[in-house]
Amino acid sequence: MRYLMMVKASGFTEAGIGTSREYAAKMRSYRHELEQAGVFLAHEELQPSSAGLRVDYPTGGGEAEVWPGPFSIDQGLLAEFILMDVDTEEEALQWALRMPVPAGQGAYGIELRRLEDRLEQPRDARQAAMELELKNYLQL
Repeated sequence: MRYLMMVKASGFTEAGIGTSREYAAKMRSYRHELEQAGVFLAHEELQPSSAGLRVDYPTGGGEAEVWPGPFSIDQGLLAEFILMDVDTEEEALQWALRMPVPAGQGAYGIELRRLEDRLEQPRDARQAAMELELKNYLQL
């Protein structure tokens, strides 16, 4: 089962304030543990919402509205995510509870969400693109 572990943004992450070297080392070690356990799929840090855009579609249709950031932290902003493949929800929770928390940066929140299972999961997007190109070529 694939789970997305979403780390909530804080005033510190939204201000672009980095974490300590000690915390960065703990996170590298944590990601290494995920890799060694064979559950790690991806990890990315997001830029602050001031570098983002929001697209809203009105109820009932119509033109999309595009809003530049920054956005309010109370709107559930994300700072980073880890994608993992585990056997149970409990295992995902245990990994979330082991994630290091940066000291001195206020409240810290993590949300875990299971991804929908797909019948076909291409391992590599480039491989899927090449397969599609080959299928199109063979149909000529």
